Amino acid sequence: MEVMDWLLDGDPAIRWQVLRDLTHAPDEQVAAERARVETEGWGARLLSLRDPDGQWEGGACFPRRVVDDWRAGIEPDFSGGQPWTATLPTLVLLRDLGLDPASPAARETIALVAANCRWEHDDEAFFDGEVEACINGRALSVGAYFGAGVDALATALLEDQLGDGGWNCWTEHGATVSSFHSTICVLEGLLDYEQSEGAVAVAEARRRGEEYLLERRLFRRKSTGEVPDEDWLRFSWPPRWHYDVLRALDYFRRTGSAPDARVDEAVQLVRDKRQPDGTWLLENTHPGETQLELDDGDGRPGRWNTLRALRVLDWYGDGG
Repeated sequence: MEVMDWLLDGDPAIRWQVLRDLTHAPDEQVAAERARVETEGWGARLLSLRDPDGQWEGGACFPRRVVDDWRAGIEPDFSGGQPWTATLPTLVLLRDLGLDPASPAARETIALVAANCRWEHDDEAFFDGEVEACINGRALSVGAYFGAGVDALATALLEDQLGDGGWNCWTEHGATVSSFHSTICVLEGLLDYEQSEGAVAVAEARRRGEEYLLERRLFRRKSTGEVPDEDWLRFSWPPRWHYDVLRALDYFRRTGSAPDARVDEAVQLVRDKRQPDGTWLLENTHPGETQLELDDGDGRPGRWNTLRALRVLDWYGDGG
């Protein structure tokens, strides 16, 4: 109960998900707490930073100032990480915080984004997507979640699926092998789209993408069993476009399917990372400019990782 009290002492965006996923509170209590995301805490802060035209920092994937530098021939300095303050990363974060799609702020924002926000790639409309799967997957996710028209984007992602079942942002440059990063972004988008009862049939493609991850036990090479990237074993929040094991497990939990035996090793990794006080640490914050801090820093107990780990273990059936 000490861990639960600590989680419930957090932001409304944490509290409503704890009430829904861990304490299984009555629906009306969950809804009341979720409504506070629009007016209090992190959700309200992000909404207050929105531009009048519905965008954040004047851009889709990058702030307008960065794009203006590019177009002027000035290479941006991303040595400290890319900025996470433009429209796409902010909408993804609001979706993860659980801003109610029916809220006035959400409805107004999505209508403005649809009307005004264009991709830096080739001036495409935001909810039409551009060419990179990791970007389009997240655009599909926020569009489906917030009720925008994204049928064409879902169709485009199905057409971009590779022969091994996954996706890769570098297919336009000739990539033929999938990427864990791109695949998880697209899978989350397809799941949100399917759960929104979109008109395009995506379930078969989604299952093929899941097989790509499951065949690799969520973090190993299929050919050798090696771990391609140790960062996949370190839990981040927010994940941005990056892959890690906890993100993948939380995705599979959200599908509503029973755990596949091929996630066993990944679940054990989650168990092993539990601290003596019952929390999980924030381990690998992705660098770059942000609008707000959501946890207390790497190496310290993280509410988001603790929430996600606990609900993954609850889904798996052992409670930790």
